[in-house]
Parts: sequence; C-alpha cells; structure tokens
Amino acid sequence: MTGPFDSPHLPRPPVRGFIFDLDGTLVDSRLDFDAIRQEMGLPGGVPILEALEQIEPARAQHSHRILERYEREGAERAVLLPGVPELLEHLNRLDMRQAIVTRNSRAMAEKMLSRCGLDFDPVVTRDDGPVKPDPWAIHYICRQWRIPPERVVVIGDFRFDTEAGRRAGTITVFLGGEHTAEPPGDEQADFRLDSLQQADRLLQALGLPIIPYRPHQESTRHFR
Repeated sequence: MTGPFDSPHLPRPPVRGFIFDLDGTLVDSRLDFDAIRQEMGLPGGVPILEALEQIEPARAQHSHRILERYEREGAERAVLLPGVPELLEHLNRLDMRQAIVTRNSRAMAEKMLSRCGLDFDPVVTRDDGPVKPDPWAIHYICRQWRIPPERVVVIGDFRFDTEAGRRAGTITVFLGGEHTAEPPGDEQADFRLDSLQQADRLLQALGLPIIPYRPHQESTRHFR
C-alpha cells in the first residue's frame, strides 16, 4: 500500500456497491482459530478450509463437525462491531448495493445476521461455491447486480478478502484493529481502516457523502 487514503488504484467510475466480509468485519463472534486448529490437530496458522481438503476423509468429516460446533457457538454470541449500523444505513440512503461474501457456513451466516438484525441480499457462503481468495463469489454478485467490479468496494479483515477483491478487479479495503483474528497480510489493499468507525475517511476518498450525525435514530437494518 502507498498509504491508507492515497491509493493509485482508485478507479474513475463512481462506486455503486459494497461487498462485506461478515465475521470480524461487520460482527464479532470471537472465534478462536488457534483453538479450532488445535482440536483438529492442524498446524498453527494454516487456513482451515484448505487444510481440511488435504486430509483423509474420516478425519476431515470429524474436523468439519468441530468447525460447525465452534461456528454455532460463535454465532450465538455474535455482536455488531462499532460503526457498522451507521455505515450500512448511510449506504442504504445512498442507494448503494450491499452484499456479504463469507467463508462461514450458510447456517452460521444466517444465524449471525438474524441475531444482529441485519438482512443482506445476496449472502454468499462457503456452501455456495469456491471460497475466498477465489474471486468467484465477487464476480457472481457483480453479475447479479449488473455492476462492473471496478465500481464495487470489497471490505474485509483478512488477506483472503483483499486477494479476492484484487483478483476480481474491485477496490479493496482492509479492516484491521483489535477484532482481526488472523495475521492480516494487508499489503495489497487499496485502503486500510482500523475500524468502520473511520468510514467517513473512506467515503471521502471514494468521493461519496460522509455519514450525517443523527443522534437517537432508529435502525431499519435492511440492506440491498
């Protein structure tokens, strides 16, 4: 990166859509990836989904049950991260398309979204096709929206989010800070934020209106 808000990769066409990662970006489920790997007997730091594809079927099946248990428990304690409701409602007022691409299961994603009062369409999970860093899900959403990737922003808290966005041809935003659970590898992101509470800085850099201050506003939390 050349800097958090002076990226040379910013395209000329106006932004029309935002694709978010879910856990660690919009919500916090406090998943302990090191504990998951340890219980599965996987080496530290390896991507879990990719590692499960490389082990023998019986062990992989057992490990998937472990992952599902951790995800279920995480979904039951998920909370919205700071700055999320304000940003999503503002993007809704700007008529921005909004979607989710997550490496989580559909069951976990739907439970977290329901618990946190969020409703996105589409929501693409690992149950639907190739997972990030493959750009398949991003291309799928852009085709659905009929919006070219260069007019879409991808926001996530892990290097696979940035890699998938870059491979798809979108603007990429790495979200760091205390809720980032894994080593980020954010060097290739167009922008970096420590929290979505800093979203106004990103909006300004994208040429979009900043979030107006509206105290005590009720949330609709439905995002298209």
